[in-house]
Amino acid sequence: MNGLGRGLATLAGLLLVWQAVVMLGDLPPYILPDPWAVARSLWHHGGSLLHHAGVTALEIVLGMVLGTLLGCGSALVLGYSRRARRWLLPALVASQAIPVFAIAPLLVLWLGYGMSSKIAMAMLVIYFPVTANFYDGLRHTRRGWLDLARVMLPEQRRWAVLRHIAIPAALPALASGLRVAAAVAPIGAVLGEWVGSSAGLGYLMLHANSRMQVDLMFAALFVLAALAVGLYFLVDAGSKRWLPWHRPSPETETD
Repeated sequence: MNGLGRGLATLAGLLLVWQAVVMLGDLPPYILPDPWAVARSLWHHGGSLLHHAGVTALEIVLGMVLGTLLGCGSALVLGYSRRARRWLLPALVASQAIPVFAIAPLLVLWLGYGMSSKIAMAMLVIYFPVTANFYDGLRHTRRGWLDLARVMLPEQRRWAVLRHIAIPAALPALASGLRVAAAVAPIGAVLGEWVGSSAGLGYLMLHANSRMQVDLMFAALFVLAALAVGLYFLVDAGSKRWLPWHRPSPETETD
């Protein structure tokens, strides 16, 4: 069975478990609607869901692009400069102790209720995984490769060694960080929409919650999950295409 078949089989199994929980627990629709009610909501509110999903998807993609550029730049500074490492690395680690949800109201206050604050939230969520993974890849470049570069290119400066040796060697680690970022980027966008927005899946979920339209809330969650899964597999496919030399070892793969 291929990957698509396994994914569909897993989805079907989850839907069956969901239906069984609703039936056996005799749960009312305002607590947990059954899958058919959510499917009907997807059909009846398809136009609205697509509109709000487009807004959220644009926030996620722009946050991914800008956060990746910022994270890669930060990792390169950390990998290139020992002085920057001493000052910036503790601040980078300490910044993760601040809950992202606590920053969202400030971003809305500073950047307004438009798309900018949501993009900034998505950037903040993915910034650390990208920076940490890329920097870790730069830091763990094989010592033999670096020594060989210094022997063969003694006149080259440290930036040339970083550009020709360390960065290509760290790209698989960056790809891992991007996969994590693709999975968590929707969190930042939706958090920003919850704090204050006029469009997006988070906005739609808040309004559905206030009107007790739980089936519509689940439909929006389903669309958001589909966005996250689709973005993850796009990043995964892109990393396999642009990093053809990086393949899982057959000895580590199991059926």
